[in-house]
Amino acid sequence: MKLNGSVPGLRVMPCNKNLVNSHGDFVLYWMTAFRRVSWNFALDRAVDWAKALQKPLLVLEALRCDYPWASERLHAFVLEGMAHNAGELAKGPVAYYPYVEGVKGEGKGLLESLSRNACVIVTDHFPCFFIPAMTKTAAGKVGVLMEKVDSNGLIPLCLSDKVFQAAYHFRRFSQKHLLMLLNPQPKARPFSGLKREIFEVIPPTVAKRWPGMSFDANNPIRNFVKTLPIDHQVQPVKERGGMGAARSTFGIFMQDPFSSYNKNRNHPDSSAESGLSSYLHFGHISSHEVVQEILKQQEWSPKQCAEQAKGQREGWWGMDENAEAFLDQIITWRELGFHFCHNRPDYSEYGSLPNWAIQTLGQHEKDPRPFLYTMREFEEARTHDPVWNAAQKQLLEEGRIHNYLRMLWGKKILHWSATPKDALRIMEKLNNRYALDGRDPNSYTGIFWILGRHDRAWGPERPVFGKVRYMTSASTKRKLHMNGYLQRWV
Repeated sequence: MKLNGSVPGLRVMPCNKNLVNSHGDFVLYWMTAFRRVSWNFALDRAVDWAKALQKPLLVLEALRCDYPWASERLHAFVLEGMAHNAGELAKGPVAYYPYVEGVKGEGKGLLESLSRNACVIVTDHFPCFFIPAMTKTAAGKVGVLMEKVDSNGLIPLCLSDKVFQAAYHFRRFSQKHLLMLLNPQPKARPFSGLKREIFEVIPPTVAKRWPGMSFDANNPIRNFVKTLPIDHQVQPVKERGGMGAARSTFGIFMQDPFSSYNKNRNHPDSSAESGLSSYLHFGHISSHEVVQEILKQQEWSPKQCAEQAKGQREGWWGMDENAEAFLDQIITWRELGFHFCHNRPDYSEYGSLPNWAIQTLGQHEKDPRPFLYTMREFEEARTHDPVWNAAQKQLLEEGRIHNYLRMLWGKKILHWSATPKDALRIMEKLNNRYALDGRDPNSYTGIFWILGRHDRAWGPERPVFGKVRYMTSASTKRKLHMNGYLQRWV
């Protein structure tokens, strides 16, 4: 059976060659990356199937405890999003099944068991971390058609198989296609017209073996995560997860910081960052929703766009400087990483660096380092440099680093590590363990940019760095307003 639904075909990919079981009891949406209940092409696809087959829709949102770097910090953020989804879906015509492992491996077999009663399975197409391998394995175990749907960003991952080495080239490519990609959008209200089912959808035998999570005010999430077999040294942050928190953060950003974003975003004392990176990573908010709100606020029309796509950072949209600067971040730089991961499965390996970077770093690998720090010294922010220590302390406590300082943070790890490969290993561990927005194509863009990806060769050639771009804490302090930032974290 072929479905001509509301989701563009470029965003839908079959994961196996199985057929739709029209005699099944429900359509199953396995939510793994886009953990939200609106502005979600994958959810839209599942709703389309439910309408076409005239079957109820079951949303499975599960959380393992054995994924790499699983911790109280990451678990709490995801669970807060699940609690929000539970509240939202309780109001509508969809059955919601939140499952959380209490013991490693406890959830094994859940998806396969549900598939026996499913007509078709829809899941999320996320090109990073363990999700591609997990999706591929699961598709081989289920007996019905499984589709994965791309709701990562504005530019579909399958639009091009080219590996873009520079942001300029990706920006030019995206500008050629963006106007036609702004519609159709994922739906803000995806359940319109979906019939409400009054019977229990989850098979009783499945519900008994894998009991769903109950979000009880008497058992707060941040207490619950302490009982799980995960990393308890990485504590939850003040920031809360979920679609509601994401929209609140975005609303605050649009009220004031957005009006000076271009001027102040690089200054730590100005607090002009959007704060959306963590929510985008966990799928609690869609970049489609964010972009549409900015277009609406700017009263933008396609007629304002430049006639030619030249890859320019400013002027193509025909908006004010703040809007154009932010859109370049959330579209060009964010989606550049997604497309790289999609087209280069070795995105996390040292060998994925451009040849010039591998060559110049190799030529300088044996250069004396001014300082050499161990993984533990880096992790505990025990270097000689107060600026670097401040950035690391922010990562430890808040799960993030100010965007400009994240670049300096990585450059100094390269400068103070025995080899470039050691620097990569240290950056990856610190980022993926502590950063809420780690384990993401965008964060791998940041880590590998330190080593030369999406950049060019710079002169003069320097010890350790070779032709890779060089940064210093002294110049950073001179350029940025950060006295308040340093007082807080040092």
